[in-house]
Amino acid sequence: MASFAILCPNAFDYILNKTGNMLIRYRPEDVCCVIDPITSGKTAQEILGFGGEIPVVSNFKEATEFDPNAMLIGSAPQGGFINEQYRKELKEAIQFGCDIYSGMHQFLNDDPEISVLAKKHSITINDLRRPPDPPHFSKGTWKNRKVKVLLVVGTDCDTGKMTTGWEISKRLTNQGKNVRFVATGQTGKMLSGHGVPVDAVVGDFMSGEIEHAIDHVENGADLVVVEGQGSLTNMYYSGVTLALMHGAMPDFMIMTDEPGRKKDVSGYPMSTIGQVMQLHLDLMKNFKQSQFLGINLLTLNMEEKEALHEIKELEQEHKMPVTDLIRFGDGDLINSILQSLN
Repeated sequence: MASFAILCPNAFDYILNKTGNMLIRYRPEDVCCVIDPITSGKTAQEILGFGGEIPVVSNFKEATEFDPNAMLIGSAPQGGFINEQYRKELKEAIQFGCDIYSGMHQFLNDDPEISVLAKKHSITINDLRRPPDPPHFSKGTWKNRKVKVLLVVGTDCDTGKMTTGWEISKRLTNQGKNVRFVATGQTGKMLSGHGVPVDAVVGDFMSGEIEHAIDHVENGADLVVVEGQGSLTNMYYSGVTLALMHGAMPDFMIMTDEPGRKKDVSGYPMSTIGQVMQLHLDLMKNFKQSQFLGINLLTLNMEEKEALHEIKELEQEHKMPVTDLIRFGDGDLINSILQSLN
């Protein structure tokens, strides 16, 4: 059984440590500690509002007290490359006997120093973002697809797309539905054990890889839920989002948003939920009539009363279910999806 030390120096918060946070939320029993010198001495619960008594330590030397056998790089910096601080901690973890799990674009198996050290200590390095080889080109199999597909999209990066997709999958499964979750990033792959790191795939093959992943899991499913990435209105990552749409060719979509966010992660002013939803629908029109079934919000930074007011306002404005699945439960969102499958 894995006992993870999560490496996220200077990045342990609810957004920057998104890969590590998902392990803390959904597999806390597998996490022995978090490494972050800024918040050292606190617990995951104090920083995130979940995770219980998982301790935060300053460095890997302190982490050895909890006897980890694996290290996960929990944060996801822009560009996906490790710095010298990460390198130092990774080397110490390898020498201690920890397998390494990395979602970076920089493949650690290709790093001369780290890969040699891992081989010397009989350690496995898992590069979660390494794309399939050989790649898969689009075949247009969506035209004859029997299963319904739901894609989670967002007004920006880091609006809770992975969490939304995972929560929807779990809750529908609990309702007796056969739901398959297609991970499209390193975080979803860590949770589900499979998927496609779509942002690491050569552009020509992005949509084909998503199509192939759906084809691989669709047999007998009531619904395939595809994890979203990026945003159509984010200048850095819109290409990945569009490729996901064309690969998934979704029958349904769920929008995610963090209310109150004035600028996206590129520093550009945010678009409205309505504008972004209409953009998605317009881009799908040439292929099929997709539809939005609801909106899931990330309201962690809002007071409860303010968040509930925002939910009510958006429901009235967009005439569809709105909730924060983590904070307020299903609302009418899960029922909306269930009804669409009947």
